Amino acid sequence: MKIGLRYDMRAPDLGPGSPSPGDLYKAAVEQCVWADEKGFDTVYLAEHHGAEDNYCPSPMILAAAIAGATEQIELHFSALCITMHDPLRLAEDLAVLDLIAGPGRVLITAGIGYRPQEFEMFGVDFANRGKVFEEKLEVLRTAWRGEEFDHRGTRVRVTPQPGTPGGPTIYIGGNAKPSARRAARMGLGYRPATEELYRFYAEECVEHGHPEPEPFPRHGPAFVYVAEDPEAALVEVAPHVIHASNMYASWAGERTNATKNGYWREKSDLDSIRNDPSMWILSPEEAVQRLSELDDSYELRLHPLLGGLPPEMSWRSLDLLADKVLPRVRTAQPVS
Repeated sequence: MKIGLRYDMRAPDLGPGSPSPGDLYKAAVEQCVWADEKGFDTVYLAEHHGAEDNYCPSPMILAAAIAGATEQIELHFSALCITMHDPLRLAEDLAVLDLIAGPGRVLITAGIGYRPQEFEMFGVDFANRGKVFEEKLEVLRTAWRGEEFDHRGTRVRVTPQPGTPGGPTIYIGGNAKPSARRAARMGLGYRPATEELYRFYAEECVEHGHPEPEPFPRHGPAFVYVAEDPEAALVEVAPHVIHASNMYASWAGERTNATKNGYWREKSDLDSIRNDPSMWILSPEEAVQRLSELDDSYELRLHPLLGGLPPEMSWRSLDLLADKVLPRVRTAQPVS
């Protein structure tokens, strides 16, 4: 079983005790160092702009801090809003990050974007976003070949070259069939919200004469929290879970032609969290049992600072997971 961490760096003001954005960024880097030492596989970093709760707008800067402090853990942008960036500068930044991290550690799920206000913020034509997205992806792929090429009527070259030959691995992300068609047509991997979309992508790959893609990367849940007293923990984490869930659910309404928004559903009270199968607030014993039922191809994806969860609260769960759960998962030994 693989294990990943995910950070979107939401830092809402939920009243006294709410951590500052600075506290959360410091904690994220420290947790990634800890996870690297524990042998975790991947850290996923997200991107949005102008969000009222301080959602991370600059995951490449955060990734550079993590890369410089770790040795092995993969850095996977999920998603990186390619459409909002100048493609030459993006190619340069990602090449330097790839050199800092070392070959093969940087991966990109490229997102087209879906929030109209973000397109307005960066002067990108929302109605023409598909064409803009594909053009910028092609600039990245061309730039990392290390040769001069024509860009808007000028001969340019992006230096230095990435440490990974051809540059970081690129997948296309998406919540609707056009993204699956695009990924297959461009010969890129795909990281959709649902397995149904991935099956459609696999069919499209066959239509374009590409090899059958790797199996759908099953992962989840939306949130995992391990506590000696799960009911008491539920009360503590509830404001943060409710905030994050409601924000994601609200943003999902801004999508066009999209499938369901992954795990996120509106929440209002403790029962709405208890009854959500993607919210795991478990005792160590329950966590051992739950994780032992997962197969080796599944990725347990943790969201340690979900909704601005205070770092000290987050660490309590991570330490229990590492000390009392993971060592016993494969043998399902009782937790003492």
